[in-house]
Amino acid sequence: MKALYKRLTPQAEQTGGGKETWGITGLLHDVDYEVCQDKGDVLQHGTLNFVPEKESIPADILHGIQAHAFEYSHIMPESPMDWAITTCDQLTGLVTACALVRPDQKLASVTPESVMKKFNQKAFAAGADREMIKKCEEKLAILLPEFIKITLTAMQDIHEDLGL
Repeated sequence: MKALYKRLTPQAEQTGGGKETWGITGLLHDVDYEVCQDKGDVLQHGTLNFVPEKESIPADILHGIQAHAFEYSHIMPESPMDWAITTCDQLTGLVTACALVRPDQKLASVTPESVMKKFNQKAFAAGADREMIKKCEEKLAILLPEFIKITLTAMQDIHEDLGL
């Protein structure tokens, strides 16, 4: 998310706070996922109904979290940050799957070209919504190959944190 902030926000408008807001949105976007699964109610994902601290989350971050799962929360993505987390969430799952099928299971072995090849194989990581990922072009004005490169590079930069 921080890499997308840097790409999408004109340099003159970039702030440390804005970058952190995007980063925190990325970190928190699935904050309720496991609770929803444990309660057997994945359809509540993104609503934050099971998060008691919901009221303490800043409005723009809250909207991004809810909008990334708009099919459940019915909160539509509006801002570039909302669309970034919505599209990037799907792509990070695909990139992770690409790493896990490599012999070394490392992001360092993954290339943008290998992600694109797997992107076109619908049966691979079938849960990654390719149509949502492709919205990067319409909603963020980033062509798919560049979007993949930005996301993959950002994930490679934090590979230790991701365990990949």
